[in-house]
Amino acid sequence: MSVVQSIRTAAVAAIKSLYDQSLTVADISVNTTKPEFEGEYTIVVFSFTKFSRQKPEETAQRIGEYLVAHHPELITRFNVVKGFLNLSINEAYWTQFLQQNYSNANIGIQPANGKKIMVEYSSPNTNKPLHLGHLRNNFLGYSIAEIMKANGFEVIKANLVNDRGIHICKSMLAWQLFAHGDTPQTTGIKGDHLVGDYYVKFESVVKEQAEVIIDRALERDFQDFDATEAEKLEKLVTALHKPEVKDDKDKTGKIMDDIKEMSRNKTEIMQQAKIMLQQWEAGNHEVRELWATMNSWVYEGFDETYKRLGINFDKIYYESETYLLGKNIVTQGLEKGVLFKKEDNSVWIDLTADGLDEKLLLRGDGTSVYITQDLGTACLKYEDYHMDQSVHVVADEQNYHFKVLQLILQKLGEPAAPGILHLSYGMVELPHGRMKSREGTVVDADDMITEMVETAAKQTSELGKKLESFSEEELHTLYETIGLGGLKFFLLRVDPKKKMIFNPEESISLTGFTATFVQYAYARIKSIIREVGAVADLPSFNYSGELLPLEKELIILNEQFPVVLAEAYRELSPAVIANYAFQLAQAFNSFYGEKVEGVPTYSILRAATEEKKKLRLQIIMITAHTIAQCMKLMGIRVPERM
Repeated sequence: MSVVQSIRTAAVAAIKSLYDQSLTVADISVNTTKPEFEGEYTIVVFSFTKFSRQKPEETAQRIGEYLVAHHPELITRFNVVKGFLNLSINEAYWTQFLQQNYSNANIGIQPANGKKIMVEYSSPNTNKPLHLGHLRNNFLGYSIAEIMKANGFEVIKANLVNDRGIHICKSMLAWQLFAHGDTPQTTGIKGDHLVGDYYVKFESVVKEQAEVIIDRALERDFQDFDATEAEKLEKLVTALHKPEVKDDKDKTGKIMDDIKEMSRNKTEIMQQAKIMLQQWEAGNHEVRELWATMNSWVYEGFDETYKRLGINFDKIYYESETYLLGKNIVTQGLEKGVLFKKEDNSVWIDLTADGLDEKLLLRGDGTSVYITQDLGTACLKYEDYHMDQSVHVVADEQNYHFKVLQLILQKLGEPAAPGILHLSYGMVELPHGRMKSREGTVVDADDMITEMVETAAKQTSELGKKLESFSEEELHTLYETIGLGGLKFFLLRVDPKKKMIFNPEESISLTGFTATFVQYAYARIKSIIREVGAVADLPSFNYSGELLPLEKELIILNEQFPVVLAEAYRELSPAVIANYAFQLAQAFNSFYGEKVEGVPTYSILRAATEEKKKLRLQIIMITAHTIAQCMKLMGIRVPERM
């Protein structure tokens, strides 16, 4: 039990004894005491005055007296500031915690709680390589899964590969038309990159063909469209010339986007891609063979990238294997009367009564849309694992999609519905703006990894670090550790809900809020431990003297790790872990660097007594374990030396 939990439990007993009120530990608000006041933790007592019928100061005084009298092993002193009860924790508590945990490499890890969670992340399309946006998704999903495991959950890491659909057919068709039989082997291009090149090629041809149709439409020549589409275009073109619209860039931009999208769908190459999708769903042998071949190129490329990133999965689902399940669910929904058909045979659900709108589930030609296969996948995952919760790590652009998905499953009475949780995160942008897959302006994940490792090597060399004792293999591992660590930490240190701008050089700075700063603190600790060497009787040693301020601060910070771990789970945010790891590294640097007249205040080798030497050695050992555990939860390695 953590000190905060112990305080809450003791406070519940105090309130029951003093005021005959039955509260739960969740009713007790405990914060870290502000630096200007004596104590380590503070109970907020304002809410207790409704039953104490006393002023906040009097209420706090009575509770403080009770705690000191009944729990001296935990609380030795208290002081009251208005409605805040500041508590001084018995130093024996801290030293006992230290002695019990200084060698615990699994510090903070909670026992199994019997609950099962699936975390689905990555979810790439097989028409392009992984890019910078995928990296945030992969790192976030992996870290959340590790945080949940550390909190006692059984976790299944899942990846749903988007291996079918119109976007896949775009790459396939462009390869047929323009590749002249090129393969990864004949070109020397990584498979996922080669396929991605043809996706970009497809889009460039669409853009070229669409320009002709757009020009005709703007001249009110709608020969490319049916009557309904022509009527809509007529309204759009007319709106463009209205005075109140003409001078409004936002309005004209939106209208032009609608005209462009309608024109894109009428291009010859887009029509060919739609036919290919229909052929794929009909099981056309030639189309299916090309699909399997090109997907195999992509999977080899993905596997190479995942391996370098240290990302893994327990289960991989493929949309090509789940979309038919979704179609079956749609059929059942029609039979139940939950869904309905329109005149063109497309299938919909009406969610207007729920504050949403009508949602397409099956096109008129019988082909699936994204949500169709998501319905099938959700049900299949539940049948496979019967998990308590299914977490989907997907960007915030899909917030509406997941609301609709869960609502449809609820209306269909599917048992998977209650457990669906969308972990929504903000997009990653670069200093020059947003990336666009269609235009080929995305930052490739492989290129980013290489750049990060090269930047790590360059900055390490420029800092003049002594690397003569490192072998070539050790240097390669070190640069990978620093480069990838910087990349992961930078993308995880920001609250997932927020958008972020990625700066490669800033991410591996030795100073500031970076993985490198934390990694260097760990390496320094390991260096000190090697220098100190073996110390007799350390396992049985329990310090009984007075703790100096930074000694106590580091012990307290380490003791808080389980609470931080629980908060990271509640918030579904690795940023909580990143911030804590940085704070811990800062505290160690203060501890290690503080000097008086040139002499280290907290020296281990030159400690005034053997007891102080052992105490401080235990303190830095537990700090190393906690830092390593934090970084592991983010998928980041820590080097033994730097």
